[in-house]
Amino acid sequence: PLYGAYQALLEARRGRGTLELDLPERRVVLDAAGEVAAIEPRARLDSHRLIEEFMIAANIAAAMELEARRRPCMYRIHDQPDPVKIEALRQVLGSLDLRLARGQVMRAKLLNRVIERATALPAAAMVSMLVLRAQAQAVYSPDNIGHFGLALTHYAHFTSPIRRYADLLVHRALIAGLEPDDGALPAEAGARFAEIGEHISATERRAAAAERDAVDRFTAAYLQDRIGALFRGAINGVTRFGLFVTLDETGADGLVPMSLLPDDYYDHDAPGHRLVGRRWGRSYHLGAAVTVRLMEAVPVTGGLILELVEDAAEAPATGASGPGASGPGTSGPGTSEPGAPEPGTSESGTPGPGTPEPGTPEPGASEAGAPQTAPPGWHPLDARTPGRGAEGPAARPAERHDSAPRKRPARRRRQPRKPRG
Repeated sequence: PLYGAYQALLEARRGRGTLELDLPERRVVLDAAGEVAAIEPRARLDSHRLIEEFMIAANIAAAMELEARRRPCMYRIHDQPDPVKIEALRQVLGSLDLRLARGQVMRAKLLNRVIERATALPAAAMVSMLVLRAQAQAVYSPDNIGHFGLALTHYAHFTSPIRRYADLLVHRALIAGLEPDDGALPAEAGARFAEIGEHISATERRAAAAERDAVDRFTAAYLQDRIGALFRGAINGVTRFGLFVTLDETGADGLVPMSLLPDDYYDHDAPGHRLVGRRWGRSYHLGAAVTVRLMEAVPVTGGLILELVEDAAEAPATGASGPGASGPGTSGPGTSEPGAPEPGTSESGTPGPGTPEPGTPEPGASEAGAPQTAPPGWHPLDARTPGRGAEGPAARPAERHDSAPRKRPARRRRQPRKPRG
């Protein structure tokens, strides 16, 4: 009966067109000494999905009951995506030969069709991440506008009052409406719900960012002893100052700066999301599979510096095929297995494995797919170190970059002036 009820909830979910983003989370495994023993994907089982669907049903019931009783409710709302972000997403998908139609009211079902068409592609997980980054931020508010990602008209967080203040507010409001006692929400508390919603939304984002930073630093500490090792990965961002690569083994993101690309003069093709070499025609594009060598890993910042490896003989023994650099004059699609979503809870509120909540983009994520846009003077390992800072990936359609240092012209010596007379 329990599994049958789960199947009924699952059919209802599919019928209303919930945004389906099932992205893996990284799990940090520590040994007895507190050192990182492994970085592995967290298991995602049917039992997790079953619990999540029942928790979503409880959250819906709580929100609808409070509205029916005209009690204040702290809704969990998720607005429609910004048209500017959707247009940027459309351009990125176009570079992957995926089409997102224009002129339609944006619904989660339309995005699901794109995700379904991408399932046969090597970059399927990256497409799901790009769709997630294009979403609006889900927040807490007493003003209900519905939840775009879950395709719901009423939604609140109710199931985790011991760890989230929004859930506690909903519990106390229900107590006040059903059987008032000492734990009921005071009558005057509803006037402060807008202020409280802004505060707990901000603290949620801060906590999620801290969790991401912690995982990044644990991962850098884990990889610190593997400097010089080769890894499979996929390009998940193309910028004027280099490439961002997601490693298949750990899900970590690292930067391949322009200076660690094969020697050439590179043009940044912003609309095509690729770097193209002028001299030899090498092309590095979004979603391409690559082999990289780990050059630096700094646990204090969680930063990784990588070097692109072209020689197939040097490639790791396990994993997908070799580098994603196309041959001279070509830019064919590469293969990839990206997939590091931001850690956090599922939309139902479960602390365990779950679908990342639609509308919780990675801080600093650009709409064009790069993990971040580097400001002038930025360096991934130390923000105080002057680096190859540049504007973001949408700066200019094509710009020239030389991966090899240029020689300075020799200075001309001044000739002494002849005395007059």
